[in-house]
Amino acid sequence: MPRLVAVCAVHSLHPDAGSVGVTAIDKRPLDGAVRVGKLGVRADVQASRKHHGGPDKAVYAYAAEDAAFWEGELDRELHAGWFGENLRVEGLDVNGARIGEIWRIGDTVEVEVTMPRTPCSTFARWVGGAASRGWVKRFSDEGRLGAYLRVRRAGDIRAGDPIEVVSSPEGAPTVLEVYRR
Repeated sequence: MPRLVAVCAVHSLHPDAGSVGVTAIDKRPLDGAVRVGKLGVRADVQASRKHHGGPDKAVYAYAAEDAAFWEGELDRELHAGWFGENLRVEGLDVNGARIGEIWRIGDTVEVEVTMPRTPCSTFARWVGGAASRGWVKRFSDEGRLGAYLRVRRAGDIRAGDPIEVVSSPEGAPTVLEVYRR
């Protein structure tokens, strides 16, 4: 059964060369039960609300299997939250999830898949070093994007909670299909 590996929130803001001047991409796992509300994980922030956050991008989920792929490609450990994700999940094809799909996490939280992540230059700068050159294209081409989620039912979640796909709208495009259009 799919499960939640980690719930992550901003660890610290970092200076960034982008228009905002800082980035909140540095997310780290939180201990214990964590509240998730309509605008996301409690204690999390977004430096650029123009491109992140809000009800349709309240939570960002990334698969442990995709993170493991990138660990091999980049030859380094990529802790939960490294991709800027709020949820590191396992056993769930996040990129194959259908838009409108509903997931139950733990006993109460329900989220709805809304859209793929669109990688940006801030993310490339976060990757750093030689790997940052061409990163946006490389990440995009690989199709291991992760998904944004709307919170349908608030509650508390914690690492280890099961994830159940409650419903998946037949015929709806997948996260990856929407991105590649």
